Amino acid sequence: MSRLPLPGHHLLAAAGVRSRARHRADPGDLGHPSGPPSTRAALGELGSALDGVRLLGALPRLSSAPRGDGHLVVDIPGWRAPELSGAPLRAYLRRLGYDARGWGFGTNTGDPRRDVARLSERLLELVEAKGEPASLVGWSLGGVIAREVARRHPDAVRRVITYGTPVTGAPRHTTVARAYRRGPDPDAQRVVERLDPTAPIPVPLTILFSKRDGIVSWQACLDHTSPDAEHVEVSSTHIGMGIDPDVWTVVADRLARA
Repeated sequence: MSRLPLPGHHLLAAAGVRSRARHRADPGDLGHPSGPPSTRAALGELGSALDGVRLLGALPRLSSAPRGDGHLVVDIPGWRAPELSGAPLRAYLRRLGYDARGWGFGTNTGDPRRDVARLSERLLELVEAKGEPASLVGWSLGGVIAREVARRHPDAVRRVITYGTPVTGAPRHTTVARAYRRGPDPDAQRVVERLDPTAPIPVPLTILFSKRDGIVSWQACLDHTSPDAEHVEVSSTHIGMGIDPDVWTVVADRLARA
């Protein structure tokens, strides 16, 4: 039986002192996507900066996260996002003791087939130099790239963590598809959907999604095929996920488990 929230819990969670993240054990009960997020959810992205305010209240629990073991963590930005967008999370992970780096290719321009190939090559070089597998953290389309690199080279990847990443039906379940004539390569996504049932990703996956996501339908983020996938629900906007302390604490916790 689930316990009722203690008095003041919601206020503390809103301030960032406590986490709003929830582990969802059975994604099959959460439904399937039927299109892009609603207009109301998309407009909610205008308040994304407010998600960053919670970082201040979350400082005590962020500082008490498990220490890192120094292994390599590669951070991959979302579509049209510069590599700098992941700098705050990488700085936090380095403070914990990880060798956190950007993917090395600047802005993600939306060519996942090319990016999977070139990130695979770079990752193998880094892993060989480090002498141990790396973890991959991907935001939105960056998570799609992280998943496919792990599918190709599972021996080089110890864990994948994605947030706001469409697993099925992208880009038709994104606001991008509604707002722009051209988004990320749809042919690449069709290849991914064919591979998922026949060659599921064998490394541990942590999938973060939010029902407030105004860019990607949250149901499209659910993975129904990978054998070692867990789902964690957070409460930030899509753009706000990069500075959401709940996302950061889940990332830190799962990297420590690796």
